[in-house]
Amino acid sequence: MKPENIDAIIIHCSATPEGKDIRAKDIDAMHKQKGWKMIGYNYVIDLDGTIETGRPLTMDGAHCANKGFSGRPYNCHSIGICYIGGLEATTNSKGQIVAKLNEKGKTIPKDTRTMEQKKAMHKLVFELMDKYPIVEVLGHRDTSPDLNGDGFINRYEWTKACPCFEVKNEFPIVTIIGHRDK
Repeated sequence: MKPENIDAIIIHCSATPEGKDIRAKDIDAMHKQKGWKMIGYNYVIDLDGTIETGRPLTMDGAHCANKGFSGRPYNCHSIGICYIGGLEATTNSKGQIVAKLNEKGKTIPKDTRTMEQKKAMHKLVFELMDKYPIVEVLGHRDTSPDLNGDGFINRYEWTKACPCFEVKNEFPIVTIIGHRDK
């Protein structure tokens, strides 16, 4: 990916249970098991707020193949940030943290970010906005197809819940035209 093409940030969660401490190296191993070259995200925010570097920005991402208003896949012009967590947790009979399941046997999405993760995410997003001409900061679910064509991605259109919080509410200073109030 060419730095001059970077104009978006996509926020993700690792889809792991709240409190389960994994790192960028663990995600890298999971992504390699899927046959990828390496971790798909450019940055990972650990539970303690540490920001780890993942895939270099010189490579196209492997975090969001969906296309936005530009008509290009986000992987070729966006930065992928992943926070550790995103699922409600419970403890199994062995005392291990596992994802809690609902009555249908599905995992339960939840904004599990720690205060440290929230602070680190804000710091990183604003640093990237200062460095690149960012026009969109979105959650992965916000890149889902607009099935009814109304110009908005509604809850029933989401292909996934990631990152399990409303990114546009948390980063309202970025609009579709890339204006940011200072």
